[in-house]
Amino acid sequence: MPSLTLQPALSLQNILDNGMLHPVFQPVINLTEHSIYGYESLIRGPVGTPLHTADTLFSAVQTDQQRIELEVKAATLGINQFTELRGHGKLFVNLSASVLVHYFLRVGDEHFSEVLSETGLPLSSVVIELTEHERITHLTDLCRAVDILRHQGVEFALDDFGDGRSSLRLWSEIRPEIVKIDRYFTKDIDSHAHKLQTFKALMHISDVFDTRLVAEGIETAEELEVIRDLGIDYAQGYFLGRPAAELSPALNQETARILKNQQVAVYPALRQMTRGRFSAERLMITAPSAQPQSRNDQLVEIFQAHPALHAMAVVDAEGIPLGLINRRDFMDRYAHPYHKELFGRRPCTVFMDASPIMIDKHQGIEQLTAILTSDNQRYLSDGFIITDGGRYLGLGTGEQLVRAVTEVRIEAARHANPLTFLPGNLPISEHIDRLLAAGSTFTACYCDLNHFKPYNDQYGYWRGDEMIRLVAGVISSHCDPRRDFVGHVGGDDFVVLFQSDDWDLRCRQIVQVFNQQALTKFDAEALERGGIEAEDRHGNPSFFPLTTLTIGAVSIEPGVYQRAEDVASAAALAKRAAKHHKAGLYHLPAENHPAP
Repeated sequence: MPSLTLQPALSLQNILDNGMLHPVFQPVINLTEHSIYGYESLIRGPVGTPLHTADTLFSAVQTDQQRIELEVKAATLGINQFTELRGHGKLFVNLSASVLVHYFLRVGDEHFSEVLSETGLPLSSVVIELTEHERITHLTDLCRAVDILRHQGVEFALDDFGDGRSSLRLWSEIRPEIVKIDRYFTKDIDSHAHKLQTFKALMHISDVFDTRLVAEGIETAEELEVIRDLGIDYAQGYFLGRPAAELSPALNQETARILKNQQVAVYPALRQMTRGRFSAERLMITAPSAQPQSRNDQLVEIFQAHPALHAMAVVDAEGIPLGLINRRDFMDRYAHPYHKELFGRRPCTVFMDASPIMIDKHQGIEQLTAILTSDNQRYLSDGFIITDGGRYLGLGTGEQLVRAVTEVRIEAARHANPLTFLPGNLPISEHIDRLLAAGSTFTACYCDLNHFKPYNDQYGYWRGDEMIRLVAGVISSHCDPRRDFVGHVGGDDFVVLFQSDDWDLRCRQIVQVFNQQALTKFDAEALERGGIEAEDRHGNPSFFPLTTLTIGAVSIEPGVYQRAEDVASAAALAKRAAKHHKAGLYHLPAENHPAP
């Protein structure tokens, strides 16, 4: 009987030395555009072995050097394979923050950039996903590494935010373009209110930092529906697509169906007003491009034919930008004696800036503002290249950027109430218009405090602001964020647009809870007397009861009103009637509605 030969146990070093790793790709879905935004590159070991998954591979790491080798090899394999597959969109590659810092300190930032650029994929298509945040010991060095790579076009994402190891300080320090929310908060979000509220809080933080969010771990249709209705930018998970050796060409049918059947979205309204509407694509100038073999005398002809063209991108046959040629510098040099004879027939790359700034068309205002505040101000004169999935789309100018940043900041300040961060008048009106256009049945409620001015005069603006924040918190906590829109008109006036069928119960709970909690804002003497002494509007001393909440409600049926201002007038009339009837909640009868 022949003897059996036992194969020696496979080690991590065997796998690294013998090229036994291979990447797989999981799609990241753009929930707004109903498309695939990019792919996360994940590493795998030999199939059928204990070291097949990424978790087992990294758990087998024995030294820092081995970790560096595994992470860098996983990243480069993913980028190379993505390039071979002619992938479009962003590619997320995982690197631990500690290894990124270690690599920069030991090897040098220039070599690290070469490792990425040698793969052939434009750096503007790469998103470095920082993992294992708790291992960071050199935050200053990490920020330096991030700044260097970001100026070369690389974007950054924080992975698994909220898993217990993540750092809000790190989010603030490096300002990642994307933050991935840990799957714990996504799992069963449709039946756990606290997880939904956590996502809302993270969305507020992301607005402050102008960061896009990815909801990880989507595994059911119900989870996707909630994430969709909240207005999260991107999502990832097995329901949307499993990791595979091939790139998913499009959304699966079930995902496409759910995104197509989206209701009138509620929570994204303010985000769309401030940053969601602004992207680099708005700054794009459609401009001709040159090829690497184009001669300088051909460029002269193009510039002369397009007097307003400030620069020209040099693009290869695949549409990948290689560099940028500044019109003024080029024409000035070309005007020198003998330059036409010496350089006219030479390739245009001789005058090309090979490291221009490249911006993806989806990038938001904060990423573009970074250009203005960078040390290298040549981007203001040269402009920048706008890409779509790493391929040339058009150009942008510094002048446009300065104007756009100013306009967006002014617009954002107008649309959000600075005290409560709730949508203001314009987003309220726009959401009413969307409900009317969709033919939705909804209830418009106008909420107002009783005897708030005497309270504000008695206790001061600081405690008055606390009272207003209390109103905002109570109203928001009793609304369904997937269906009900909460807006802050100003002062102590709020508007709620209910699509929830049980709006009346919610309103009664809002009045009851607020009236109870408002008692904590008064001192003992006022509570004992049941009110406070203060001056009325004519300056006369008067006694005012404790502050309470009044809500006037008006039900809006399809086709009755055509304009947002008519709905607002009807809600205001309902509020006045509620005040007159001294009711906590008053529902204006249909026969008393103002004529549209």
